[in-house]
Amino acid sequence: MLERSHLAENALTALHDEDYDVPFNTQSLNHTTMIFTGGRQARSLNGQYNFCVDLLDTGLRQKWFSMLPQPQEEKTEPWDYDPYEGETVPVPSNWAMLKEKWYFFEGSAWYTRPLDMEKLDAERRYFLRMGAAQYDCKIFLNGEFLGNHYGCSTPFFLELTEHLKAGRNWLMFCVNNTRTLDRVPMRNTDWFNYGGIYREVELYETPKTVIRDLFIRLSGDEGYDRIAVSGEVDGAADNARLTIPDLGIDQEIPVENGTFSAQIEASPDLWSPASPRLYDVKLEAGGDTVTDRVGFRRIERRGTEILLNGKPTFLRGISVHEDDLENGKVTSEEDLRRRFEHARELGCNYLRLAHYPHHERAAQLADELGFMLWEEIPVYWAIDFENEATFRDAQNQLLELIKRDRNRASVIIWSVGNENPDTDARLSFMRRLAETAKEADPTRLTSAACLINHAKRKIEDRLADHIDVIGINEYYGWYDENIEDLEVIGRNSAPDRPVVISETGADGAIGDGAPEKGFFSESYMADVYREQIAMLRRLAYVKGISPWILYDFRIERRQNIYQAGFNRKGLIHADKKTRKEAFSILASWYHELAAGEREGD
Repeated sequence: MLERSHLAENALTALHDEDYDVPFNTQSLNHTTMIFTGGRQARSLNGQYNFCVDLLDTGLRQKWFSMLPQPQEEKTEPWDYDPYEGETVPVPSNWAMLKEKWYFFEGSAWYTRPLDMEKLDAERRYFLRMGAAQYDCKIFLNGEFLGNHYGCSTPFFLELTEHLKAGRNWLMFCVNNTRTLDRVPMRNTDWFNYGGIYREVELYETPKTVIRDLFIRLSGDEGYDRIAVSGEVDGAADNARLTIPDLGIDQEIPVENGTFSAQIEASPDLWSPASPRLYDVKLEAGGDTVTDRVGFRRIERRGTEILLNGKPTFLRGISVHEDDLENGKVTSEEDLRRRFEHARELGCNYLRLAHYPHHERAAQLADELGFMLWEEIPVYWAIDFENEATFRDAQNQLLELIKRDRNRASVIIWSVGNENPDTDARLSFMRRLAETAKEADPTRLTSAACLINHAKRKIEDRLADHIDVIGINEYYGWYDENIEDLEVIGRNSAPDRPVVISETGADGAIGDGAPEKGFFSESYMADVYREQIAMLRRLAYVKGISPWILYDFRIERRQNIYQAGFNRKGLIHADKKTRKEAFSILASWYHELAAGEREGD
């Protein structure tokens, strides 16, 4: 058995040491190792990977990653698993959706594939990009451990330049989705805990000098006639050149100590949902070139108003999970475009992408199609707020999201959490995240789903003083009886900043076995929406709403006969086709609001 082989080194350690994984939990792959990929040519590493689930972490104990391909007759020990033969799975995918026996599996799983490099250029660099792997991903190449990433939904990068060899290389990933008390999110959540490599895997080849970051936006002052650009260059470069042809910009910017920044006079047409104008941007430095398509707009709060390009705006929205009946957490261009088509049909100008970073293509499409977005990290419910390592995990996920999407005009809100208890430790944790967001990107608003004291009927959350927009999740008519309390909350709270109803709604089951009346019926759900809309018409302190949720979605915790493992609050059934009655009720109100806004312009 492999515990006795030279690979494991010590049989007792391999069998009994429960700190076997500590050397691999470096979290060395984080926001500091990201590179800017806009306009770069990627080599896809998607496809079939050899695969094995590993509940007992035998692979780390026995050092499967050190096992190089070997003919069966030449093996000196019997292998408990052969990384190079046997079962395969597609990447991207979630293992829960591939076989019934893996549906509730939580633990480690191993992925292996060859990486053939015909030749290696000493003047080039090579970067692996993982779109997302849930949750802890350890990466090995040719038997060597190279790095580790924590986080469910943000991209991470690993430079392979010094580790690749000409010819055949072997990539191995150990991905673990076990829920723990110190992760972000922690053990108890209200969405399905999918596991696996569920977004694209790619290889990028770059020059010796690499543009790591590019951030371009309207300047932070109050006008609309200056563009700010900044970024980071890794390698030799004295200057960077920025070109935006449609704005007549072709300007050199000095690079000092690997960074650059400039203020440039320009008067772009402003991006908005009504006019989603985008500009082609190119940056060159040290022989490297990246591109992007960027919209310019200003989002700000003034008192209790949310202003887009200086004009008050009401966020007509819907919340969305990244979930699919057949594909789990794996998304596609077709799936994303359908989402926005349904949002358009509803009359939305805004979506809340809950409760974790969604695929980056969502924000790119929102830019093109004209939707504003709330993006967030999964600091959800109970988090180990006193644990500094947990904070670093949350902060890194936030920074990876911001660096990925801060050139997207559609993204107007960074949310740092959802429904957390108001303790001193939580306040410090969340306040520091809000400060991190503002430091990394002062051009957007911050928010979180804050707490309501239902006894006092008042927004009572100290975090509200440290964010721009107060999100409140309220389920009057569903979990809370008296919908009139919603009006009283506004009077008692007298918020000094905008309030957005970040969640509201009710379950409505449809199809065979669904009730006709009462809780979980489609008619009850429709009545809740009618009552909510009637109340919200009177609430001047509310500046937006994103009901819960666009589609029914999979979740283990909901197991009555009507839910059967799904949250049924979707305006559309999990088939993403069948609309419920509440869909047309909300759409009617949103289109009425939109018509009123057009008349007021």
